[in-house]
Amino acid sequence: MPYLVASDLPAKPAGMRFRSLLEQPGIVQMPGAHNGIAALQARAAGFEALYLSGAAMSSSMGLPDLGVITIDEVCFFIRQVARASGLPVLVDGDTGYGEALNVMHMVRAFEEAGAAAVHIEDQILPKKCGHLNNKKLADPRDMAAKVAAAAKARRDLVIIARTDAAASEGLDSAVARARLYLEAGADAIFPEALTNAEMFRAFAKALPDVRLLANMTEFGRTPFFTASEFEAMGYRMVIWPVSALRAANKAQARVFAAIKRDGGTQTVIDQMQTRQELYDTIGYHEYEALDASLVKTVVPQGMPQR
Repeated sequence: MPYLVASDLPAKPAGMRFRSLLEQPGIVQMPGAHNGIAALQARAAGFEALYLSGAAMSSSMGLPDLGVITIDEVCFFIRQVARASGLPVLVDGDTGYGEALNVMHMVRAFEEAGAAAVHIEDQILPKKCGHLNNKKLADPRDMAAKVAAAAKARRDLVIIARTDAAASEGLDSAVARARLYLEAGADAIFPEALTNAEMFRAFAKALPDVRLLANMTEFGRTPFFTASEFEAMGYRMVIWPVSALRAANKAQARVFAAIKRDGGTQTVIDQMQTRQELYDTIGYHEYEALDASLVKTVVPQGMPQR
């Protein structure tokens, strides 16, 4: 339904709705949605929550995921994804955009933009994707201070502390950091770049009754596991951060290559979303119906022959 109609908006804050999902049986599955229409498509596929990846936001702007985008730029993505879908959205908060006061500003801005949850990582700038090498870690006490600041600033936002320590300091260090972050006020823990099932199980065993998030990104250090496999290993949430963006980018590249090669799109028309499918996805006619003075648009059927 159109987001312009007040009665169509969720009655409860996004953070409360996210907590309700965490209290239900089963693992919370969150595909990455890098813009509003991706969010609509994910909702149509049946998902109840979404993930907004820093790598996807940066890449969609033509930038690397090195912590160079700003809070305001991230809020632009939050607003369109949360508004379009009406679903609770977990947002990548990178390192918190600075120290404790910056983290508090980020939390307030994200929550006001419509975020349901945020995760903050224990790297220092320039940060890197969690599945790359040579990541530099923050002092665990400094990271705990950021978590405490985030918890103090939020209304309903769920705070997830991500630790990248497993790759460089080992699993025991990652567990110790996680315990410190929980004491500081984190609602859940995100152990990044674990490399096998044994590590996932060991981390979960070391932190019983803690809500854990697993990252199922392609082309990284983690082998493929399904949502049910992560659940069996003790995880309550799983994200697929950049999957949809990777697929969309590959499809766009094929279309551009076809236009350059063939002088038009005639060889790839069968790979495109039709106008009717696009209008159905974005609810075109529902928006149109809001203004009784508009005549319903007639969608052309097929393409004219020459």
